[in-house]
Amino acid sequence: MPDPNPSAFEFLLSRRSRPAKTLTLPVPQKEQLMPLLTAAARTPDHGKLEPWRFVVIQDAAMARLADLAEARGKALGKSPEDITKGRNQFDQGNLAVAVIESPKPSEKIPAVEQTYSAGAVCLALLNAALASGWGANWLSGWPSHDAAFGAEGLGLQAHERIAGFIHIGTESTPPPERPRPDMDAIVEWADA
Repeated sequence: MPDPNPSAFEFLLSRRSRPAKTLTLPVPQKEQLMPLLTAAARTPDHGKLEPWRFVVIQDAAMARLADLAEARGKALGKSPEDITKGRNQFDQGNLAVAVIESPKPSEKIPAVEQTYSAGAVCLALLNAALASGWGANWLSGWPSHDAAFGAEGLGLQAHERIAGFIHIGTESTPPPERPRPDMDAIVEWADA
């Protein structure tokens, strides 16, 4: 018989991300953030390759990345709306953790499994922040997919990509509810 953890299970059934633009000060200090990063690093990692790393973005780095997003958006010919959206995640943020997918050469572990592990780290960090009482949101957006933005803004190597920006702070408003999946439409039982 399993040994349940009802509190953890209830958290997972009711968790909701907080819109990044509603997160405010205070944000976790280093001693509060390190346990969250430690929890995120306990994610499934086939082969123990650690195909991810963290870049903590705060203070002047947020303003620098906002400017870079605007410059890169113009260079890429993005619409003014897209440029504003790319810039706002840094202009409106106070602290974010960039989860960097950093795949390792491996004959046994396919690259796609390393990508999945980086995504799992994003969710684990998001949930660790929420479980600790912080507001948090996982964002991507076009800057996270622009190799030049990653290289110039975060020092990414050619083989690395941004898996996501996890914004963490104090929630200023209750998180909105949103429609959830229709489980009957997405669950299939293969029992034969």
